[in-house]
Amino acid sequence: MHLTRSFVRAKRPCTDGFRWFVRQFGEGGHYQELLDTMVAAGRVGDACWLLEQFGPSSEVREVDAIEADAIVFAGTLHVRRGIDVNGIIRIGHSLHTGGGVRVGGDLAVGGDLRAGASVRAEGNLEVGGDLRVAWGVDCAGRLHAAGGLRVGWDLRCAGRLSVTENALVGLDLDAGDEVCCDRELQAGRDIVVAEGLRAGYGISAGGSIRAGMHLEAGRGIKAGEEIVAGGAIRAGESLSAGVAIRAGSGYGIFAGLDVAREDWASSARVNAPQRPEGLISGCWAGPAPLRTAGQAAS
Repeated sequence: MHLTRSFVRAKRPCTDGFRWFVRQFGEGGHYQELLDTMVAAGRVGDACWLLEQFGPSSEVREVDAIEADAIVFAGTLHVRRGIDVNGIIRIGHSLHTGGGVRVGGDLAVGGDLRAGASVRAEGNLEVGGDLRVAWGVDCAGRLHAAGGLRVGWDLRCAGRLSVTENALVGLDLDAGDEVCCDRELQAGRDIVVAEGLRAGYGISAGGSIRAGMHLEAGRGIKAGEEIVAGGAIRAGESLSAGVAIRAGSGYGIFAGLDVAREDWASSARVNAPQRPEGLISGCWAGPAPLRTAGQAAS
């Protein structure tokens, strides 16, 4: 795509940026070449502005590895090995790498982000499609995936975590703010959230589920160990914990909120070694039944 001087001026750029553009490019140039030149000149903010105005491109670039101060690429970027960037990464379409990603600032990808190792962002992590990481994710800011999320190892996020589709974490999920997942949320070990935790469908963890405030799922909540919240616990269907279920002081525990009372015995069961204090709705059913080897394999 060729961007002319008049196209850029029509977007009302700042005076300093447009003067630099005219001095550098005259009547214009190829979209990605303009972005590359801006980044190389240290005008990363101008490159991001240009990407915001003209959006993603169909260009595909393949490289072996990247070490840079910043990346602003409008199309899809394929990196065979790893990516190490001191500043920011802005990708208009998708980012695929066979290795890991380390970025010293924000990481924003308009489409899918797929990494064969770990992803570490010292700023925010924004993905417009699916986030697929073979190893772990460590994000110092907020994390948003507009598609699904799949992380092979741990997921650590200091800010708010939001996922539009299903979220699957192989080991621990540790969030320093609230977590919102519009569909299913699963973790192989513990889920620990400093604020509220909400999932549109179910929540399950091989270990414990802990939320600093309210814990809510549109369907069931299941933990191999404890289910603990600083506020209320609300489930549209059943609750099951291998060790205990505890809400915050003065708050209640609600199961079967989306189930008719006559169906509580089958679809709103509350399983734990002891009856939870503050249980307000649902059918108390004692400890969860042990699964036999045949049941576990089925």
